[in-house]
Formats: sequence, structure tokens, C-alpha cells
Amino acid sequence: METNLTINIRLFHTNDIHSHFETWPMIVGLLKSKRELARLKGEATLTFDIGDFVDRFHPISEATLGKGNVELLNDAKFDAVTIGNNEGITLSKAELLKLYEDANFDVLLGNLTISDEGTSSFSKPFEIYEKNGVKLGVIGLTVAYPVFYETLGWSIKDPFEMLANILPIVRAQSDIVIILSHLGMRDDQRIAEQFSGVDIILGAHTHHLFPNGEYAGETLLCGTGKHGNYLGEVLITLNKETKSIINTEASVTEVHKVPRYYQDEAAKILLANLMRLSEEMLSEPVTLLPSNMNVNWFKDSPLPKLLANALRQWTKADASILNSGILLEGLTQGLVTKGDIHRICPHPINPCVVSLTGMELLDVLIRCEDKELTHLKMKGFGFRGKVIGKMVYDGITIAWRDKKRHFDQESIFINGEMLDLNRIYVIGTLDLFTFGHLIPTIRDAQYKRFFMPEFIRDVLLWALKGV
Repeated sequence: METNLTINIRLFHTNDIHSHFETWPMIVGLLKSKRELARLKGEATLTFDIGDFVDRFHPISEATLGKGNVELLNDAKFDAVTIGNNEGITLSKAELLKLYEDANFDVLLGNLTISDEGTSSFSKPFEIYEKNGVKLGVIGLTVAYPVFYETLGWSIKDPFEMLANILPIVRAQSDIVIILSHLGMRDDQRIAEQFSGVDIILGAHTHHLFPNGEYAGETLLCGTGKHGNYLGEVLITLNKETKSIINTEASVTEVHKVPRYYQDEAAKILLANLMRLSEEMLSEPVTLLPSNMNVNWFKDSPLPKLLANALRQWTKADASILNSGILLEGLTQGLVTKGDIHRICPHPINPCVVSLTGMELLDVLIRCEDKELTHLKMKGFGFRGKVIGKMVYDGITIAWRDKKRHFDQESIFINGEMLDLNRIYVIGTLDLFTFGHLIPTIRDAQYKRFFMPEFIRDVLLWALKGV
């Protein structure tokens, strides 16, 4: 409790909401209530989002290219944000530069730079906030994916190297140092171990939940999970004279358990208006389908075949491989709009090509035909579907595919010719398979080229225009 000898400052934080707005009106109502209570106690407050607030799976984020998300943060009176990989690499460079044009909050980002002459940055590495005589230095860092950022025209720096440069500057000007870290739990722990003088890390990216915070040395680590399920809060108590920290207390509020009367009606109305606007923007016609194009995740079906063929042509590859689960449903006869395409293919997944030897391609196809992969239920790596589904090929034929359990060179044909184990093949596929354990041979391929900022749904739109 604040006394004549102490000062209290409260931090509120969200992370990895990923455009899951189901709880947003409740979060806004909670923030307003908690800020007012703090004001009555004489406590200062700051409110932060730690990235991946924008996710283009949602119609609002897709239609407005994230500007609707910024409007929501403005309305909720956030003080500062950092960006996550969803803001950083699912928008083009021009779109990201424009994203925060109307922001009423600071964008803090210490490891992404602009090299273009005459281009002003949308962010700054840090900001010093003075609250009740206390100076809080706040630094923003985001996870580095060099291949993706460089493909989009950015220069992404190692966050640890940049922090080594920024931290002494901020520490010299601040009573408290806070990092908005979209780096993940392990990197947050590493920062705490390697750097002295970091008081609080508000974390994100790995969707970790620390209900009462976790200490790594002298540094308090925080995280609120994902999708707006929790609102984070940190109470900092300081000595009024020395401005040194006496105590920090971290907590989260489980938003789904909060009484409905906390819901902010103005935020609810703003969301509804943004949704109407977005649906109108996405109603742009793409094509008129002469007949239904169905999707079946476990059997051959026309729409995945169309997409596989388009992917091979679009990437100018020898053949293409994709999973039928990338399409959530089919399209019915008649008018198809941009909204329809977004609905059935909402993933922020980019087309890519990989170069594989015939031997490596054989290994890939054996993995692709594994029933365990076909029926795998998963989330992550940009995949917003339910199940991987049967693999769909264009330019690849597997003889007796549905009858054989084991495949060899003699049963695989590339554009009508038997697989050559020594030849190099260029395969069009999805960046989904360049991560994790799904198809290790693609993940480990020496040559990969990513097509950015286009998503696989842009290839589908291109294909449908030709139907």
C-alpha cells in the first residue's frame, strides 16, 4: 500500500491477442475500472501491448491491414506497444510503415531499422515515461527472423546485441527499466541472466502464462498467455526519496471469469462498426464459379487440386506440394468475393520454393504419405486450420498411391518421367513446412526462397480469376 514514504505505479499489459477480439470489450472495461481505482489511490498507470495484436486471420485485420487494430488500441488508451512477428512479417514494408500513422501511443522497437534514405521510422528504440516523479525507461524488442524481414526489405538486428547498446543509455536516465519483449520465454530468461539493471520484462511470443510472475535473478518476468484470455498487471512500490524498488507484485485477471457488467459498451460498438466496414471492404467480387468446388481433407477434391496447380505455375516450380487442410471449406457456385477467399484460407502463410535432390524428394514424399501427418491436428507456424489433411501434388504422380504402403523411385513420376535420384528439383510449397518437425527434409533444405508479402490465398485468388 502506498504511504507517505512510498510511491505505487501499476503496469497493465496484454500480449499475443492475435486479433481474437472475443474478450476485447471486457479487457477495455477492466482497464478503465482498474485505472480509475488506481487514480483514486493516487497511483500512476501505464498500459502496454507486447505484440502480435494484429493477426490477418480476422476480417478486421485483413480488410484494414491492421489499422482497425490500431483504432482499438487508441480507444483503449494504450501508452506503448512493441511489434510481434505478425505485425512485422505478414504485412509488406509499405503497409507496416503506414500501420501506426494514426496511433496515439508509442511504438517501441530497438532491433528493426530502416535503411531507406528519406523514410522516417514508425518506431523508436525506447521511451522514458515520468510518473509521479519516477522515470520508467521502456525498451521494445521483437523476435528476429532475418530471412523473412530481409525479403520484405527490412534490416532486423540481433535483439541481444541491440540491447547491449540501448540498455546503458536507458539505465542512466531511468529509475526503473522495463522491456517489452516479443522474444519468447527462454530469451527473456537469457536477458535476465546476461544483463544487469533490467527490472521487469513483459513477455510474449511463446504464449507463456505467469499468473504471479517469475523471477530470474533480480528480474521479474511476466506473460499473459494468448488470445486475450488474461489481462496482466504489475504493482511496483518504490521508495519516494530514493526512487528505488521496494517490491513488485505481478498478477493476471482471467477475463472469461469477470462479470459481464465490466464489458465496455463503446468498445463493443467500435468492434461491430469495424466488422461491418471490413465485411463491406472484403465483398469485392473475384469471380463467378460455374459450379461448386469442394474440399475434402482426406480424399481427392477439386479446390485443393486447383490450388496446387496454381502454386506450381505461380512459383515456376517443377512440381508443387501442399496440404488439403490449408483450405477450410469449399466454394459454392456463383459469386466469389475476397471475403470468401479469406474465410476459407485465413492463414498468414507464404508460398515458397525449395530445391531438393531426387533422393530428398523421395524422402519428402514418403513423409507426406504418412497417415500420422495426414491426420495431425495442429496450430502454429501460421496454420489456422484444424488438420493437415491429405497431401496434394501437381507435377508429381505416385503409381498405386492408394494401394501401396511403401514408395520407391520406380513408383514416382515427375511430369511424366520417373524420379531421378540425382537430379535437383524445384518444388513449390508452403512456408509452413520450412518450420518445425512436419517435414524435416524441407525444413533442412539448403535453398529456400520465400514469396513475400503474398499469402497462399493470393495464389488462390489468382487461380480463381482464371476459372
